[in-house]
This record gives sequence, C-alpha cells and structure tokens, in this order.
Amino acid sequence: MINRDIIEADNAARQTDLAADYDALGARLSRRGVDIETLTARAMGFGVAIPSWGTGTGGTRFARFPGAGEPRGIMDKMDDCGVIHQLTAATPKVSLHIPWDRTDPALLLEKAEATGLGFDAMNSNTFQDQPDQAHSYKFGSLSHTDAATRAQAVEHNLDCIEIGRAIGSKALTVWIGDGSNFPGQTSLSRQFDRYLEAMGQVYAGLPEDWRLFSEHKIYEPAFYSTVVQDWGTSLMIAQELGPKAQCLVDLGHHAPNVNIEMIVSRLIRAGKLGGFHFNDSKYGDDDLDAGTIEPFRLFLVFNELVELEDTPGIDLSHMIDQSHNVTDPMESLMISACEIQRAYVQASLVDRTVLEGYRSDNDALMAAATLRAAFRTDVEPILQMARQRQGAAIDPIAAFRASGWRAQVAAVRPASAGGGGGIV
Repeated sequence: MINRDIIEADNAARQTDLAADYDALGARLSRRGVDIETLTARAMGFGVAIPSWGTGTGGTRFARFPGAGEPRGIMDKMDDCGVIHQLTAATPKVSLHIPWDRTDPALLLEKAEATGLGFDAMNSNTFQDQPDQAHSYKFGSLSHTDAATRAQAVEHNLDCIEIGRAIGSKALTVWIGDGSNFPGQTSLSRQFDRYLEAMGQVYAGLPEDWRLFSEHKIYEPAFYSTVVQDWGTSLMIAQELGPKAQCLVDLGHHAPNVNIEMIVSRLIRAGKLGGFHFNDSKYGDDDLDAGTIEPFRLFLVFNELVELEDTPGIDLSHMIDQSHNVTDPMESLMISACEIQRAYVQASLVDRTVLEGYRSDNDALMAAATLRAAFRTDVEPILQMARQRQGAAIDPIAAFRASGWRAQVAAVRPASAGGGGGIV
C-alpha cells in the first residue's frame, strides 16, 4: 500500500482550497434548500467494485501494448485494487474472473484483509478455451449443440460458485459469446432453449443467499446473432429461471441511441435489475473510462436509480468494466470510480418534489431544466471532502503519481510481452 505520509502531505497542500470550495458550495446549496453534509454522507456511503482484469492493459482485436508494472496474477491485481481504494475510498470490493484469477481461496481472503477489500460478484469464462478443457467453445458454450460441451460450461459456472462461496461473494455474473456469424448457422430458437436448460442447471446450484446475473450484449464475437442480445432476452431469462435470477446492464452493450435509463426503470419495475457494469462508449462496446464520452447519460441512469432507490427489494451490484489501452489502468479506474460517484451525488441533488410538480403540469421545459440544474452543479468539493474524511486522497491521481507506485512495481514485476489482441 502507499505510505500514509505521502497521502497526508499531498492533502495538506490542498486542504485550504478544499475548505474554501466546500464552504462556498455549501452556501450555494443552502440557498436551494440542500444540506451539503447530507450529500457528503451519501458520497461516503457509495461504492463501486473494481474488476480484477481491469488493472492490466487491455487490447483491441489487432494489438495489445502492455505498460510497465503489469500485474503478474491475482495477488498483484489485488495489491493494485487495494491502492485504488486507499486513494479513492470508493472501490471497496473486487470482482474476480475465473479461471484468470483461480487460486487458493484462503490466500485470496488473506490478501483481501491485507488490502482492505471485499469480493463482489464472481465472473465465469466460457468465451475462450483453456489449456486443460476437453471441449472447445468455438461454436458456443452453454448453448452448444454438443451436450458434453454444455455440461463442461455448466460445471465451470458451478466451480465459480464454489470459489465465490469460499471468499464471501454472493453473486455470479454469466456472460457468454454464444451466437452465430452466418444466417442459417444455427436454429435461433433451439439454441436459446439449450442455453436456458444449461442456465437452469447453474441456477439450481446457487446457494440460497446468492443471485445469478445474466448479462446481455448486442454483438461480438458473434456478429449475425447473439444468444443474449438485449435486455428483453435477459429479462426473459431472469423471469424463467426464478427469483434469484436478475439482469445485469453493461452501459456499452446496447445498440446506438438506445434509452438505457428507460431500461433501468423497466427492470426495476419488474424487480429484475441486479446491477451494472460501468464504462462509456462512442461506437459500441468500447469499454472507455466512465463519464468520458456521455457524462449526462451516466447522470440520467443514476437519476432513475436515485428516484427509485426506495423500491422494495432493490439491491444493486455496481462494478466498473473497462479496457485501458493507452492509459495507466489504475489511474483510469480511479478516474472512473470518481466519475461514477459524481453522477450519483449529482442525481441526489435533483429536487424530486419540484420535478414531480413540473411533470404533473406537463411542463417539459422546466422538468428538463430541473435535471440540468443538478447535472451542472460542480460537486467536486463534496467528492474531495468525502475522500479526505475517509483518509483517502483529495486528488487521487496526484497522490498516486507522487507515490511512485508504478515505478516501484515495475521494478519487481517482469515486463509483459505485447502481441495479439484481447483483454488481460
């Protein structure tokens, strides 16, 4: 972990400005009838999980350009995740991906205690072949025409559950690359039936207090058809499997111009929204840093979440899911965590009573203006104060660079080779 003296020294240099900015914002919010301390408490209570795989450099279909000090395995990834939480106080859990992160659960628990982390949802991998597996997933996994291949994929998911049980996880996220690339390649109906049958076997293996998240994606790697291609199919799956099955929404897994915030509202109403994978996109599933392209859309998603946060039974799992190709992955994850937290606080600023009044009067202009007023409020002093009060860094990136962490780990972690595309 980073030496506390470094964080405290960096904070000391910013403390006077933060106090002035926080007081000034508090005064402005007070004139609007908003208590800044309430918002700061909400910021301090918010957390988003880090994907273990996000701490390494990603890649495109064409190439991967690794950075210095890349994690050698899950223990290095946990160290990196621990530093991110130490600096932001906003990322208390890490989400593991099996088999990439397979190791002794006792060692995982020991490392979690050392880094101050917990474990979020487990993630299975049947979208690529592993050296020790008997059957290939080239033509599908849970929906494969071959029963033995489907059984292998089911067994892998059940194995992920067992690992998760040992480390305190409470959910399994299942994303598959199954689909087709040519018309006529597969029966669209029978392929879906095979998937549902296999997922039913995974669902049957869930502990009583677990949830199963189905994750949809409109395309890639199957470009003609995808088995779980949109939120409607994901909802069908969750409804057919049972009460412990819910839908996971990745912000980049939709067709262009889809109204994601409306999807959020519909899934909450159905009692089937399980959580999010946060990122941003320009063209498709770009996995860009959260809030870099469409921060207003991120705010609108959280506007729905805050508006409906008192809905009975709602218990959302928030996670970042990004690929960092040209930035330091740890810095990108810190920025994203702060931007997600920012959207949450901004959405908490919306005057719900005033908004509902404009809605009742069909005053579209002023209803939209009410949302814009919250979105345009600079809540950075609130985020900074929340971090400082929790012993984190007022400016996480500045403290991270001042610590020399990247150079330190680069000195002990062997350089990674470049090469073909793919994620770490």
